[in-house]
Amino acid sequence: MAGKVQTQLGRAAIGRTSLGSSAAKMFAANDRMNQILIEYLDPAAWKLIPQNTPQAKQATGSQAKPLGKVRSIAAIFTHMHNVRCKWVRLSAPHLGVPAQLHRSRCTQAQARAGLAESAARCSEMLAEALGDSGNVEIFHRDALAPSWPAGVEMLCYMLAHEAHHRGQVCMLAHQLGFPLPYKASDGIWNWEKLWKECGSPAGPGFDS
Repeated sequence: MAGKVQTQLGRAAIGRTSLGSSAAKMFAANDRMNQILIEYLDPAAWKLIPQNTPQAKQATGSQAKPLGKVRSIAAIFTHMHNVRCKWVRLSAPHLGVPAQLHRSRCTQAQARAGLAESAARCSEMLAEALGDSGNVEIFHRDALAPSWPAGVEMLCYMLAHEAHHRGQVCMLAHQLGFPLPYKASDGIWNWEKLWKECGSPAGPGFDS
């Protein structure tokens, strides 16, 4: 029991520098999940939307009403990248803002490269925001949304946005008739492996 208390106290006393480093690792692992989904996604599903699939046309008929605003998987991933670019542009422009991706022209390879770059900038932004550099003090989510002091809420918001859209991708791939293989659906939950692939061989919760 004493050991547990000491561990909890030790974690509660983690400095901001360590917190910034941990946040950067979390976002890097988060992007590795995105990379896995794109890597294992069938290219045929990349730009499809449900009403354009043979299965949907057969089930609903040619006179069916078009679906509401439905993004393709390509559009979802380009949106994720472009939102990251906005976060960096508004909150940490000194880090350099990656170029945006075009939702209708972006290839899977371009999406992977773009997401890798924007993830690197977001990781740097989080390291500064949750560290002690003082370079990032305010998180500007959007020009029209209220801004927040840089803190763990910033990290939570960014990760929640990414996880929300990953769920959409997994569901949409299934609906399109191209379900993601086990290596992808299981791979995004193998956090020990994800952390190692992101340069943290000891895994989540460790400094190295």
